[in-house]
Amino acid sequence: MELNQANPLNIEIKPANKDERPILRNLMELYQYDFSEYDGSDTGVSGLYDYPCLDHYWVKPKRSPLLVRVGGQLAGFALVARYNYLTGQKDSWVLAEFFVMRKYRHQGVGEYVARHIFNQFPGKWQVAQIPENAPATTFWRKVITRYTQNNFQEHNLNNDHWRGPVQVFTSPSVTGDDI
Repeated sequence: MELNQANPLNIEIKPANKDERPILRNLMELYQYDFSEYDGSDTGVSGLYDYPCLDHYWVKPKRSPLLVRVGGQLAGFALVARYNYLTGQKDSWVLAEFFVMRKYRHQGVGEYVARHIFNQFPGKWQVAQIPENAPATTFWRKVITRYTQNNFQEHNLNNDHWRGPVQVFTSPSVTGDDI
């Protein structure tokens, strides 16, 4: 897919405002339910997984909560933040969380959203996966290989900051027409 790829599914990626926080929190529950297959997490006593750092995305600097819609329907979200899995510093962009609902997977939605986000936040990037989530690692390797034309590095970390594969690359500064 080219940087200026067509958008036949009418995919929208927009910042989630404070009023949309409950929407993102609800989608986060679906994400954590899906993710429990890999991390073995359970719900709390209330029956919810809860994501304790979610509110930080509206109050802390260098964090962006994004909602994804396809044809006007909610389809997922992304949480973008500054962090560095290699050093623990806050000097690279990361996808802290990335979720596309099952209905919209295998249609190019995830790759379109990822490319849009990489373009929207130019600079150094690190995308990490836990080792147990092999489908995510396969997805990110494919997307980042295409996006960077195979100009990235992958580290398999086991340090105080992360355990698992991390793809490292730099996204170019692009104009709005290229997103």
